[in-house]
Amino acid sequence: MEFSIKPLVPGRNASGCTVVGVYADRKLSEAATTLDKTSKGYIRRVIDRGDMAGAIGSSLMLHDVPGIASTRVLLLGLGPKAEFAEKQFRRCITTAIEVLAQTGTVDAELHVTELAVGRRDIEWRVMQTARAAREATYRFEQMKSAPAKEAPALRRVVLAVAKSDEKRAARGLSQGLALAHGISLARDLGNLPGNVCTPAYLAEQARKLAKHYRFKVQVLERADMEKLGMNTLLSVAAGSSQPPKLIVLEYRAGPKTQKPVVLVGKGVTFDTGGISLKPAPEMDEMKYDMSGAGSVLGTLKAVAEMKLPLNVIGIIPATENMPGGRATKPGDIVTSMSGLTVEILNTDAEGRLILCDALTYAERYDPAAVIDIATLTGACVIALGHVVSGLFANNDPLAREVLSAGEQSGDGAWHLPLHDEYQDQLRSNFADFANIGGRPAGAVTAACFLSRFTKKFKWAHLDVAGTAWKSGKDKGSTGRPVPLLTQFLVNRAGKR
Repeated sequence: MEFSIKPLVPGRNASGCTVVGVYADRKLSEAATTLDKTSKGYIRRVIDRGDMAGAIGSSLMLHDVPGIASTRVLLLGLGPKAEFAEKQFRRCITTAIEVLAQTGTVDAELHVTELAVGRRDIEWRVMQTARAAREATYRFEQMKSAPAKEAPALRRVVLAVAKSDEKRAARGLSQGLALAHGISLARDLGNLPGNVCTPAYLAEQARKLAKHYRFKVQVLERADMEKLGMNTLLSVAAGSSQPPKLIVLEYRAGPKTQKPVVLVGKGVTFDTGGISLKPAPEMDEMKYDMSGAGSVLGTLKAVAEMKLPLNVIGIIPATENMPGGRATKPGDIVTSMSGLTVEILNTDAEGRLILCDALTYAERYDPAAVIDIATLTGACVIALGHVVSGLFANNDPLAREVLSAGEQSGDGAWHLPLHDEYQDQLRSNFADFANIGGRPAGAVTAACFLSRFTKKFKWAHLDVAGTAWKSGKDKGSTGRPVPLLTQFLVNRAGKR
């Protein structure tokens, strides 16, 4: 799907469809009012018949509207004008693209970036339009012998803007498409099966990304990790025939003296639970346990396409977690790269074991901030569901930055506590501490475990177990939290 920016008067362009908005109580948007005048009241007459009340998510397709050059007019419900905000804006874009994709429309013009969305400027509105449109048409069919259905006819979308807004809108479009590409990469990786998306496959995708965008890339093998003393990471890999990888990508477009932001993504390409085997139902979904890794690669792709002037390091510890004769056993004690010893009481609490060594490895970059991203705990799903990601941090200003980026991008997070009292649950009689703290506050104690390896830098942890994946009939990767992470880096770069 191609996007372009043009100053257009509604109804004058001979497109396949003109898309305008209608607020609740049948109030016309500015573009819809223009169409109504051109059609000599046709739009208003249709609405007054009760076919379109303006409820959010609703739509009405009109054909051959008198005086209008386009073949079709699509009326989008916007909900109450006083309540029209970021969430409603993104939803109306998604509705428009989904409806258009079900028609024979080849091209369409969208008059929605004119809509007031709080304090969000034209650049933000265009960026979110491009992102929402691409997400609405995403399909994962790489593993099928033939596409499940024909591709939508829609090929070209023109975003109508005022002449004075063209330059800023063009920047927003460029950023929105870059973000959409990053989200799609993360979704593709999350949707691939475990027999394809192995640690070696992730490493190869990182190399391809590095070659295309001229990153520096390094892939540490098992022997390299052994020399570094990454025994907690290697303990998770012990039962698998797939060799583990530690993938490091360096994007350096900022000043040489600028400290980098480090993103650490959990890359368990399939998680059986190891010896602490998971139940069989829905275990197939454990291919998405590398979503943290996918989000790091997706974010770096977006950042590179945006050409953000900053330094970012991506670190991905990648492995499978499998049972086997050499697998780590409950009760085993291992020494992490930091020198701290861990009693592994549950081998299904493996994400923190690979992340802790990666966090210690991050110290060498003297980072400005470190954010780790992981589908870490089922407890976070119970606490927050599938709406927002869990956020923990050892630095309140950093936490506020992450929360703000989530709010801006519509990829929200919720700040959860990291009080010292929770650390007591990780006590061990035989090692420095255990890898689990019992059922109470499971997401918190997992974050407490990680916090013990983050004393030397500002750190935030995103538990995306509930937001990186959808189950049910819409089963698949969501690409979150690529929007949040990208917005965080856009803000850091001073672009907005």
